[in-house]
Amino acid sequence: MKSIKTRLIVMNFLQYAIWGSWLISLGAYLGGELNFSGKQIGSFFATMGIASLFMPALMGIIADRWIQAQKLLGICHLVAGAFMVIAAPQTTYTLLYAMILCSVLFYMPTISLSNSVAYSSLTKARLDTVKHFPPIRVWGTVGFICAMILVDLLGFTKTPNQLYFSATLSFILGIYAFTLPQCETAKAEKNQSWVDAMGLRAFTLFKEKKMAVFFIFCMLLGVSLQITNAFANDYLTNHFGAMDIYQGTFGVEHANILISLSQLSETLCILLIPFFLRRFGIKIVMLISMVAWVLRFGLLGAGNPGSGVWMLILSMLVYGVAFDFFNISGSLYVDQETSPSIRSSAQGVFMIMTNGFGALIGSYAAGYVVDHIGWPNSWYIFAGYALVVTLLFAIIFKHKHDPEELPDKII
Repeated sequence: MKSIKTRLIVMNFLQYAIWGSWLISLGAYLGGELNFSGKQIGSFFATMGIASLFMPALMGIIADRWIQAQKLLGICHLVAGAFMVIAAPQTTYTLLYAMILCSVLFYMPTISLSNSVAYSSLTKARLDTVKHFPPIRVWGTVGFICAMILVDLLGFTKTPNQLYFSATLSFILGIYAFTLPQCETAKAEKNQSWVDAMGLRAFTLFKEKKMAVFFIFCMLLGVSLQITNAFANDYLTNHFGAMDIYQGTFGVEHANILISLSQLSETLCILLIPFFLRRFGIKIVMLISMVAWVLRFGLLGAGNPGSGVWMLILSMLVYGVAFDFFNISGSLYVDQETSPSIRSSAQGVFMIMTNGFGALIGSYAAGYVVDHIGWPNSWYIFAGYALVVTLLFAIIFKHKHDPEELPDKII
């Protein structure tokens, strides 16, 4: 039991360290050294939306039907790492964008695949996923933070070395994944429909009003997910860095480390999820997340690396609630509401709505807003959007919380 938890911890640590190596710092590199526009920077983060539209669901179907999830996880990481190596030396927009897109196409499905591997392994060990997964997943955030800080201290934030670093970790996890416990695939049955044979049953969840509404709001909230990833570092490093009054401040010189407070907050908030889900249910937990997004954006707009640095710090700290109370709780909710035979596919659908349609719309829209509105007013527009989504969710999403539906051992 202890061994499987340790192995899943290593998997999660590497899974998110790969992402943390470049996700937060890439915007500063693109906007600073390469002098790309807001729309161009947004387009790089929209690649995650493009990939999530079909790759997580496709890989989820393959994992459910034909290739064991842990093996597919390894294959995806090896391919993603190879494309990242090719991307690193590119300096023109078209070539760099194309290679990052190819890498992201294979990285994004690994998020839901790693969740499926963890859920499957915990279930086989007779461990409840709602209770035991969050403490394991928190190590993914630790990996993300460690990668961010290391990239900052090594001076990689404004260089392509961050991409080489990410690729190295991808190769390590790609090999390690093949040693993880086997995940079962569903055997094809005679006379089954083509929907079942192709593993598309998860998409029938949209026939259920509750799940359809849930997925739609996942998309609307997903719009917010990549905005700060794309622009927070660029905002601190290049926007404030161009002002004499802020030059040399910690927030400008070590933006990655300042932003890493967001992920540090994640590590604490993940551990609160079992309690909040049992006590308040998915609707309240999601509402708390949405309010946190309003604060996240608003405080970024109001703060600065000088006397207003406390607002930047507070913005980083509320990120844990904003991200975890939506992403992790949403994933667990989908896992609970679906049958075992379609869970990998259902996680893929969740990814499509959040990191797919949501992130795609959000990244391009944010780039447009930044180019035409500028800083810091763009943050207030993002905060206003999050507030509207919050109010609509409170009115439209119906869910009767019953603590008894969750296992008694969750406290």
